[in-house]
Amino acid sequence: MEVTTQPGPYMRSEFQTGLFECCDDCCTCMYGYFCLPCLGCTIAGDMGECCLCGLGMPIRSVYRTKYNINGSMCKDFFVGYLCLPCSTCQLKRDIDRRKQQGIF
Repeated sequence: MEVTTQPGPYMRSEFQTGLFECCDDCCTCMYGYFCLPCLGCTIAGDMGECCLCGLGMPIRSVYRTKYNINGSMCKDFFVGYLCLPCSTCQLKRDIDRRKQQGIF
């Protein structure tokens, strides 16, 4: 069987939940609130990265680039700097949704 077309990159998109939509997944919100480093390790594990890479701008930028999500490194930095728990929970919610959709 011949492959005549290669799969293209993901279409440009946004995160599937907003930054402050913690009520969409209360378990993730509580996990991030009470043990943010643990949630960071979970995210890093999901992405095949070192546990120390699960929080902040670097992991968010890698994820955004991989799934062609709108944004910039500057925005990733400020979101992580100003609201790290919300940013981390948003990333985990997006990972979980993409797993459910079979695109993670």
